[in-house]
Amino acid sequence: MNQDFIKLLAAWALFHESADEGWKAAVAQGQKQQPGSMSEGPDAFVHGLAALVDEEKEKLKARLAEDGGDAAAASSGDLAERLDALAFEIRELRGCMESLQATVDGLAARRGD
Repeated sequence: MNQDFIKLLAAWALFHESADEGWKAAVAQGQKQQPGSMSEGPDAFVHGLAALVDEEKEKLKARLAEDGGDAAAASSGDLAERLDALAFEIRELRGCMESLQATVDGLAARRGD
């Protein structure tokens, strides 16, 4: 296999691992905060939002697990539709998170001027 391709995949894996660790750290920070507390600075909003999203993700996992018993009865087309809808929602959430992060970064940069 081409060594450059392996290096590309390694870089991709490292990027995602770093992003996962950053996400976990943001969730942990957000869970420590009091609701509405912004004393931690501009990152407090992002951390709080990450904690809220993580909480909703856990609820979604629980709902999916509950529906899992019915999944055997569902057709594979129905399951594929549900997975596509879930993937769409995840992409939407990611876009919102990126937009919020850009806004927070912009506000922080403006505040620093």
